[in-house]
Amino acid sequence: MKRVIPRVLIAGTNSGCGKTTVTCAILQALVRRKRKVGAFKCGPDYIDPMFHSRIIGAKSSNLDPFFFSENTMKALLVKNASDRDISVIEGVMGFYDGMSLISPDASTYEVAKFTGSPVVLTVGARGASLSVLAIIKGFLDFCPDNHICGVILNQCTAMTYQSLAGEIRRHFGGKIRPLGYLPVMPDCRLESRHLGLVTAAEVQGLRGKIQMLAEQAERTIDLDGLMELAAGAAPVSCDPVQFPRQDEPVRIGVARDNAFCFYYEDSLDALREMGAELVPFSPLADRELPPDLQGLYLGGGYPELYAETLSGNSRMLASIRSALKRKLPCIAECGGFMYLTEAIGSHPMVGFLPGKCYDTGKLTRFGYITLRANQDTMICRSGEEIRGHEFHHWDCEDDGDSFTALKASGRTWKCVQATQTLYAGYPHFHFYANPVFAVNFYHACRKEKHRND
Repeated sequence: MKRVIPRVLIAGTNSGCGKTTVTCAILQALVRRKRKVGAFKCGPDYIDPMFHSRIIGAKSSNLDPFFFSENTMKALLVKNASDRDISVIEGVMGFYDGMSLISPDASTYEVAKFTGSPVVLTVGARGASLSVLAIIKGFLDFCPDNHICGVILNQCTAMTYQSLAGEIRRHFGGKIRPLGYLPVMPDCRLESRHLGLVTAAEVQGLRGKIQMLAEQAERTIDLDGLMELAAGAAPVSCDPVQFPRQDEPVRIGVARDNAFCFYYEDSLDALREMGAELVPFSPLADRELPPDLQGLYLGGGYPELYAETLSGNSRMLASIRSALKRKLPCIAECGGFMYLTEAIGSHPMVGFLPGKCYDTGKLTRFGYITLRANQDTMICRSGEEIRGHEFHHWDCEDDGDSFTALKASGRTWKCVQATQTLYAGYPHFHFYANPVFAVNFYHACRKEKHRND
């Protein structure tokens, strides 16, 4: 299929240059203009898409060149942007930064190249003037097929921007279009923690901050120019990627609250596409699992921050423990895995899995991995693979050995506690990285539905 998808990719020179702030400002400003807006995030991040979703009132999707083939990435772009007036894709890290220090593999640059998306480079201009042009020139020259056609200066004064905008036009002969700036806005700072930004649900006064950013964007960012760039994006050609509709529905409980909020929305949609009814519940607030479930999905998040409350909800702990003992099919990733162990720090948890979780004080086994099954399990057969990632400070006394994680560097380690009804481990994965895993999980849920027939 071939579709016209108006889109623009907001890239950055480096982490911390302000691309999330710029992206949120643009998204909210476009929503205020009554545009139907789509949002995407390059890479495996969960948190930035939560900010996007809070702004546009719809899901934000990930575009990841490590997880997905070029066709799958373009198919997800088409699937989620076909009915949008404009889609804004937020980059990750610096534009050329990928999964290793010396390669642009899995970088924002690769997303731009594979999807043919016009790129607007966010440049942090605080404390700089003419050096900004040298930065832009370096990014243009490094890889000629970069699709960079615009620039926004962050933390820039009006006077500096007026001077630099003219120099950018003159020096680059119209190849790069200056599209405005954001000044220093300390009241709109988005707080961070060790996994990146604090989640959208936790930021105090988020709505007010985003509205202030949008009002500033209306004044100092060329939104009409961005719309023009987006409208000129090349059509996207790809083959659709679809999950097979199953012959009967199942009910899958999905933990969704401040402690468990890391989910790929396209993965959840894959389950819905096959026929699943996803039933949200809160391990923090609810007293027991929803009734009549055939499956359970415990995503990642920050259970360590809510460990006392989770531990104190003894009825929910008992409800989940009982369900798993009777072999309810379950996927538990990272924080969800921690919740099923004996304890998080000094706080007792579900206790279905052996081992206690402890804070290592640093990032532990982080980055992209390929998961290879060491045995037949609920979601795959021995030897089958799926691409995923780990990113966590906490570890467990028993991480499991059902899978082997392989990094591009050659490093490997054993991980995941898995059976014919369970996947529980620190690695996250996306169903579009290997749809067979989703189909197998669904089949396990359907089998559970008829276990007592």
